[in-house]
Amino acid sequence: MNTKRVLATAIVFVILMAVNVALPQPNQQSSSAATKIEYALAQKSTVLYLDIGASVSVGVQPTRRDPRGQPTNRGYSNRLVTIEAARGVALDLTELGCPGESIATMLHGPDPCYASPDTQLSDAVAFLHAHQKAIILVTVDLGFNTLNVCLHHLDIDPVCVVPHLKLLRQQLRQVLLSLTGAAGSNVFFIGVGHYNPYLTISTKEGSAEVFAKNSVAAMRLMNSSLSKVYGSFHIPMADIATAFHEQDSRTVRVAKKETTRVNVQYECKLTWMCAPKPYGPNIHPNDLGYWAIARAIEAVMPLKL
Repeated sequence: MNTKRVLATAIVFVILMAVNVALPQPNQQSSSAATKIEYALAQKSTVLYLDIGASVSVGVQPTRRDPRGQPTNRGYSNRLVTIEAARGVALDLTELGCPGESIATMLHGPDPCYASPDTQLSDAVAFLHAHQKAIILVTVDLGFNTLNVCLHHLDIDPVCVVPHLKLLRQQLRQVLLSLTGAAGSNVFFIGVGHYNPYLTISTKEGSAEVFAKNSVAAMRLMNSSLSKVYGSFHIPMADIATAFHEQDSRTVRVAKKETTRVNVQYECKLTWMCAPKPYGPNIHPNDLGYWAIARAIEAVMPLKL
């Protein structure tokens, strides 16, 4: 990446940071939903848990069977079930997520998990319609695959980033309008933010290092866009970037003549990006990473027991 390209990227990011996107007011999440969840948790009742999203939502990790990655039962939704079970609360989990899902394929298809005209969104809406009186927790984990098309080959194209962030906001709002419109009065939604898997590339030199630094700005903008859309629906968002210590750029010594940053150290600890071949580098969380995401989601649950 040449100097002009870096400068252009930086300028675009600065402009974007200054833009306050106004969103029309949608149907807001019912405040009674949080009360119903709180009551169910306090009474140790069963809560239906609908998990929506892409590969991270279904716990994709590299495995011996498939070093490139496959869904596992060790994802954050499974860990959240375990956390609440230890407190005497039963979450009845339904996972609809699909690896590679973008918000566009969520809305329109096609994807490898659903046969047209069926989509993940249509199944989620059908689930909500079928359980109108149930107390339901819904996690929505979308956005990364919409932006990630702009972050390939150690380059970030500002001409790509700007319209894709706008598209992300528009399409996520459509998804949430469909979900909240189908939901009964006892449904509580939580949005899931994203970590930056590209921090570890900053340990390399040249274009890789520049790419990693620019990815920080791009991912912050994406999380900001997600937060604004969720916030317009009064939906809390789990802060995954903070759970992964991404703001901590302090230098730490890892060997006698080797240093790194705290956030890079955590990315290595919580994802497969620093794992040796054939399992790494892989952008997905490992067991510890999925635990960290689950705890971040639990932190914005209506009631902490």
